[in-house]
Amino acid sequence: MTETRGGRPVEILLVEDNPADVRLTIEVFKDSRITNHISVAADGEEALAFLQKTGKYADADRPDLILLDLNLPRKDGREVLSEIKADPELKAIPIIVLTTSDADQDVWKAYESGVNSYIKKPVDLEQFIRIFKSIEDFWLTIVKLPTR
Repeated sequence: MTETRGGRPVEILLVEDNPADVRLTIEVFKDSRITNHISVAADGEEALAFLQKTGKYADADRPDLILLDLNLPRKDGREVLSEIKADPELKAIPIIVLTTSDADQDVWKAYESGVNSYIKKPVDLEQFIRIFKSIEDFWLTIVKLPTR
């Protein structure tokens, strides 16, 4: 593995309520060429607490990249996206929406709200792995992410 971002791991916040998707995502990124650290928020309220460094997340590192599901309990991913992009301290963090929805309205609204990529989650394991390897190749290797 190679380190990036000034010798530190790439910080990724995965906002996902499906434990199977969380496990699989962590496994795929564990085999990455790029050193990374994944924090997980299981719902929208937890994601915002993490990003705003409140409560148990007071010492959380600011993520370099956010992987966001739209269909979340407590606070919907659409609301989370809007709140992140409205916050001057957070709005520069790239966000990739990973969701089961391929509704045109969801895609349009996500891009209108400032999402950087919108990906429909595949149900096939091989496609899931391929998509996450593509995210790794593009977002962790090619793209220059904003520094903290």
